[in-house]
Amino acid sequence: MTWEVVIGLETHTQLSTASKIFSGASTAFGAAPNTQASAVDIALPGVLPVLNRGAVERAIRFGLAVGGTINKRSVFARKNYFYPDLPKGYQISQYEIPVVQGGSITIAAKNGEKIVHLTRAHLEEDAGKSLHEYGAQLSHGVTGIDLNRAGTPLLEIVSEPEMSSSDEAVAYAKALHGLVRWIGICDGNMQEGSFRCDANVSVRRPGAPLGTRCEIKNLNSFRFMQDAIDYEVRRQIALIEQGGTVVQETRLFDPDRRIDESWIARVKTEMPELPEAMRARFRRVYELPPADAAILTSTRELAKYFENTVEELGGSSTIASRWILGEVAAALNRDQADISAAKVSAKQLAALLKRVIDNTISGKIAKEVFDAMWAGEASGENAADAIIANKGLKQISDVGAVEKIVGAVIAANPAIVAEFRAGKEKAFNSLVGKVMAASKGKANPAQVNATLKKKLDE
Repeated sequence: MTWEVVIGLETHTQLSTASKIFSGASTAFGAAPNTQASAVDIALPGVLPVLNRGAVERAIRFGLAVGGTINKRSVFARKNYFYPDLPKGYQISQYEIPVVQGGSITIAAKNGEKIVHLTRAHLEEDAGKSLHEYGAQLSHGVTGIDLNRAGTPLLEIVSEPEMSSSDEAVAYAKALHGLVRWIGICDGNMQEGSFRCDANVSVRRPGAPLGTRCEIKNLNSFRFMQDAIDYEVRRQIALIEQGGTVVQETRLFDPDRRIDESWIARVKTEMPELPEAMRARFRRVYELPPADAAILTSTRELAKYFENTVEELGGSSTIASRWILGEVAAALNRDQADISAAKVSAKQLAALLKRVIDNTISGKIAKEVFDAMWAGEASGENAADAIIANKGLKQISDVGAVEKIVGAVIAANPAIVAEFRAGKEKAFNSLVGKVMAASKGKANPAQVNATLKKKLDE
């Protein structure tokens, strides 16, 4: 479905007087902060404003140029708001009876010339400026107030909401910009803030009442104006079509914070590896089952714990995965904690697993050592070795020692030996269990199996 765009502009035109609208302070651009702020501008007690005749004359000149009505009697009012750059707490402006009413600007539109009618043009004073940048004059995080602009004469020119595209709004702004320069009431320097526009933008269905407008403040470039209006139109249409409601508000267009390709590229280089890509890598590089890879990449912290463990082990990913998904996960579950609160670090776990890999301890003993580490019985990178030494848990791998234990078990269990020799395989497992019990779990399981088979075959 089609949409109609409705745009009106409010343009703040700095008048080309040498002094301010209510004081004799200079309006020259570029002076050091607060060197052109008089007692009137900073609202010292007892001061009285005196209207600048030249500002009024420039307003009359504009009214004549646009064919507006020049009110012989105009009235100033107080526009109250509180902000650091407004010392009085109010801005002197015109409301009910401005110096100029009506008038029009002719622009070049898509289908030929178009007349944009003006509501009013009124005189007012500018506010000061808040300086958020830090440098030679401001330390980091400090906001300074420059009152040099306070009291600078402005002619605010308000159009009717008669423009229907960003192209028409830019054409109007350019025509107005050219006119105020032509008649000599403004230098039109947009970079110095002499010509600034606020755009009121709304959308509606054809024939419907005016929609809710949003105001975009301080557009000081024709290109920025077009970009800002186009963006706001798209935003409002998308919002309404998705079932939302446009809220009347004031918005800011900041061209310095727009997203460009270099910014996107920089952020891209800083992006972490995403979960899906990491899961695929874990399956490919570490040869993990899909279910294990999915669990280990459920959080960045858990994935990092796993990879740190594997790195410390020199690439033994299978045992690392099995222990993290087994003993570590069980301990965390008991503590109702996540991996960030693990009481055994990745480096400590790897040190423990190295002792399983090099047959210093068995897997069963390793679980006992892990529980002791988790309970805090030793600390530091060598916690596993300390617990193994303190508890005398080093695995018995000496062939002679294992043979002695196996021989004693065979001699003490003739009935089970007879069952095995009669073809009952379960009897062999029973004998293995008795050997491990006799060694208090310290015998090397592989050696126990090999030695027991050898002895039974003799």
